[in-house]
Amino acid sequence: MTTTSAPNQATPPNRSRRIISITLAVIAVLVVAFFVFANLYSDWLWFSQLGFTTVLTTQWLARSVMFVVGFLAMALPVWGVIQLAYRLRPVYARLSSQLDRYQEVVEPLRRLAMWGIPIFFGFFAGFAASAQWETTWLWLNGVSTSTTDPQFGLDTGFYLFGMPFYAAALGFASAVVLVCLLLTGVVSYLYGSVRVGQRELRISKAARIQLAILAGVYLLLQGASLWLDRFRTLVEPSERITGPGYVGTNAVIPGQTILAIAAVIVALAFFVTAFLGRWRYPLIGTALLVVSAIVVGAAIPWAVTTFQVRPNELALESQYYQRNLDGTKAAYGLDSIEKENFQATTTAQAGQLRNDAESTAQLRIMDPAIIGPTVRQLEQYRAYYQFNTPLDVDRYTINGQTQDTVVSLRELNIGQLGDAASWQNTTLVYTHGYGMVAAAGNERTADGDPVFLEQAIPGTGFLTDLNYEPRVYFGEQSPPYSIVGGPEGGEPIELDYPLGADGGTETRTTFAGNGGPSVGNVFNRLIYALKFQSEQILFSDYVNSDSQILYDRDPKQRVQKLAPYLTLDSDPYPTVVDGRIKWVIDGYTTSANYPYSSGVSLSRAIADSNNPAPTYALDDINYIRNSVKATVDAYDGSVSLYAWDDQDPLLKAWQNVYPTTLKPWTDMSADLMSHVRYPTDLMKVQRSMLGVYHVDDARSFFQQDNRWTTPNDPQDPATFQPPYYLTMKMPNQDDPSYSMFTSFIPASQGGQARNVLTGYLAVDSNAGNQQGTKRPDYGKLRMLVIDASTTVPGPGQVQNTFDSDTNVSSQINILKQGQSQVLNGNLLTLPVGGGLLYVQPVFVQSSGDTKLPQLRRVLVAFGNKIAFENTLSEALDTLFGGDSGANTGDETVTPSDQNSGTGGSSGTPAPTGDYAAALQEARDALTARQAALTSGDLAGFATQDARLTAAVQRLLDLESQGQGGTATTSPTPAPSSTPAG
Repeated sequence: MTTTSAPNQATPPNRSRRIISITLAVIAVLVVAFFVFANLYSDWLWFSQLGFTTVLTTQWLARSVMFVVGFLAMALPVWGVIQLAYRLRPVYARLSSQLDRYQEVVEPLRRLAMWGIPIFFGFFAGFAASAQWETTWLWLNGVSTSTTDPQFGLDTGFYLFGMPFYAAALGFASAVVLVCLLLTGVVSYLYGSVRVGQRELRISKAARIQLAILAGVYLLLQGASLWLDRFRTLVEPSERITGPGYVGTNAVIPGQTILAIAAVIVALAFFVTAFLGRWRYPLIGTALLVVSAIVVGAAIPWAVTTFQVRPNELALESQYYQRNLDGTKAAYGLDSIEKENFQATTTAQAGQLRNDAESTAQLRIMDPAIIGPTVRQLEQYRAYYQFNTPLDVDRYTINGQTQDTVVSLRELNIGQLGDAASWQNTTLVYTHGYGMVAAAGNERTADGDPVFLEQAIPGTGFLTDLNYEPRVYFGEQSPPYSIVGGPEGGEPIELDYPLGADGGTETRTTFAGNGGPSVGNVFNRLIYALKFQSEQILFSDYVNSDSQILYDRDPKQRVQKLAPYLTLDSDPYPTVVDGRIKWVIDGYTTSANYPYSSGVSLSRAIADSNNPAPTYALDDINYIRNSVKATVDAYDGSVSLYAWDDQDPLLKAWQNVYPTTLKPWTDMSADLMSHVRYPTDLMKVQRSMLGVYHVDDARSFFQQDNRWTTPNDPQDPATFQPPYYLTMKMPNQDDPSYSMFTSFIPASQGGQARNVLTGYLAVDSNAGNQQGTKRPDYGKLRMLVIDASTTVPGPGQVQNTFDSDTNVSSQINILKQGQSQVLNGNLLTLPVGGGLLYVQPVFVQSSGDTKLPQLRRVLVAFGNKIAFENTLSEALDTLFGGDSGANTGDETVTPSDQNSGTGGSSGTPAPTGDYAAALQEARDALTARQAALTSGDLAGFATQDARLTAAVQRLLDLESQGQGGTATTSPTPAPSSTPAG
């Protein structure tokens, strides 16, 4: 008996493999979903801790609604046209073999495609629509402005709020209809509703109706878009201005009206074709529409421009140039500028500055862009502290007197921890900086260092006397995140400052504020461990039930997240307000849709030697307002947003979008009011526009015979000179006020500029010191238009005079002895004594590793005279006949290097006798020493170096005996005899 084995059964599908695959896919989806949730939940915790949850929920809701609207607005029409095209296909149509093969490929996927294609396009449309939520919400919450445009008489709110939305909606609808039209054609062709062959095109009735209606709707949308384009011309740049000129109003706008009506007529022809079946008329109409667009949109405007406008441009364009002048000035806040024709005095006489003594008293000789290394050397204390460069400027009332100051915060620099940069140190121990340093802007020590009004760790000075909170947990250089806080009575682990009681080396503290989301429970710790990719957050025993996590600590970053509609000023500054260090950040509302206003590039307008490469999301604008002033508490990170310009229509609309986020400016304390100021970037944008728009009439604008530009920074000729803050008095002011100034020189092409002053602009930056009250003059722009009959040297020309003056250069050479470098400070311009005074501090620092710039000399110029002395007081007295009459902050200082060189000025008689011989000996020795070094003659170099040292010592001995050169001034030849244009 034989046995045979049973045949092998067919192997069943590997269920376990399928289960594993499905399980892994589900796990992957859950992991991704949890990461998304962790990110959203951490955002919720951050906004909730700051009390701004409505900002987040508004964004979530708006984006979700717009996504759904966009998804449905695309997916439903696409699904509908595909279904119609398929269901109304001819059942018994004879198809070509090629179409049969297409159908064999498509049919198995038909059901998936009929649902998948609408979903695919819907997702893209949903994301595109969600990106436009701000445009939609601004339209829904827009306000009227009570200002109308000069062409159509529409409220400017239509251009700011309505027109961008209508343009976006029309663009979206056109895309939907176009996609539907294309898909209808594809499905109709695949299933025989549209047949092409033997030189003819056959379309079924159902397909004809569907295609014709879609084409008609598309043309209706194009007609609406053309109608809207009439209004868009008011914000589009033309050849000379933004907005329509003579050609625009008399050819382009009427042409767009005609084309819009023609598009509607052609659309009606398509609707008629849908039922009558005659394609000839709509196709002819479409062709005529295209030809008309070329003729009406290009040919006619060209003809009007060539044969009518160019021969008579001023007569025909004047009213439109005036519209542009008025619109631009209104959009940039230049419509209330106060101008004064200024006949500048260029001769210096004794006592000439006596009436301006209050202005000269606050002249800043401590350049915040230069003295940073000095402050660091004197006040840093530890390598893990740092100061921002350049330093900031502010003003305080000390002993009843307003004092201009140079300030900075002592922030952390955990990059200097080296081997000690463990997670525990960088997250739990080194958590905050400590203290503000403030120096008088107008004073110096005998050694040329700043005079500190607040300094040291622990602090000493006028701020410490006010018992302010010195800890800086939120700053521009704070660590990415820190974990702080602990139970009351627990052992502190945060390093407070490197000095302890009873000879200790450090003092520790525990954060006691409400500065960040809680990480006191395991779930929140897990969320932030995922967010920062750090398992230590989850497992560290130092993280306790009272711990908080501080992140997004840069003041600008915090304000930008809470007010995403603002463009923020590039220069946040710290100030002590009501016993707390507060960062003050200016916020702007901007638009590119103000009618008849010319545009400007923010990045180019704001770039200068202090801010070389700013970037902005909305770079090209034609409207700006300083609508919000924000503060960020440096201790607990709390943010306050104040509606500073509560009449700004854009801000009103955003207040409707975010109704609970802004406080009225009247809530600002008196102390805070005394420290807010006119923002730097706004001034830069305004001066950029004033280069062309300082004129008032269309003829001057047309001729452009008096265009201005901002002078380049003498210390960095590739960039513009920044505006500077000073306490000063303009000629038409009664009292000095904290102000910001900039100057203008003639504009030119090809580097042929004459560096002479044509204008001087100052803006009152003092908002007052009373709660609920702004000074009436705050924000007032005052312009001095320099009379063309007087030649006033510009900054570049003054710097050149300084650098080329033989007496100044000889002293500079002495200052450069050894390993020293000479640094020219900011060149300040002050309208005093009936003219314009230039002041430039000169610093000396070592060229070695240790940088300690110290003030050694002060250069001053008035008209064509210059002086170069040890102090500002001496320089002014030398310049103005021995007694300027001015008060300065350094008039009681006797510099320790008083005898290390000689003061002098342009036109100073050459020294004589022993002093002249010693000076010539020093020059000869310096030249010979350099020649020996170049030739490699080390022995000769040593000999000449000793000779130079002896000559310099001889000069010092002679000066100590009073035998130096006498400092007097005399006129130098005018740099140009041509009047300023």
